Amino acid sequence: VQLQASGGGLVQAGGSLNLACAASVRTFSMYAMGWFRQAPGKEREFVAAFTWSGSRTAYADSVKGRFTISRDYAKDTVYLLMNSLKPEDTAVYYCAARRSASMSWSLDDYDYWGQGTQVTVSS
Repeated sequence: VQLQASGGGLVQAGGSLNLACAASVRTFSMYAMGWFRQAPGKEREFVAAFTWSGSRTAYADSVKGRFTISRDYAKDTVYLLMNSLKPEDTAVYYCAARRSASMSWSLDDYDYWGQGTQVTVSS
């Protein structure tokens, strides 16, 4: 499984970005997907995830109400729409895939990782 993240960039506080993660896997619908981020000098942290059916989602408290995770099964792609961005959202964002129906908050539970895309929010 290969994951290719894109859509990062530089944006002013209050702006929006829509990250995409394209998966090269024949059974994309059988993977739970998640987004994580890592700021300089900090550990990688959970951002959002959902089940392989897309019926359940979860968000970190810090992004709840501002970020939305979604997936397009026809395109084997997962998205992270980020609104009302804040400088503290600045990080490298990673998508991850888990060979399971259920989602997880723990990065150790994910089997495959994308290369990351940089998001920088200026104040």
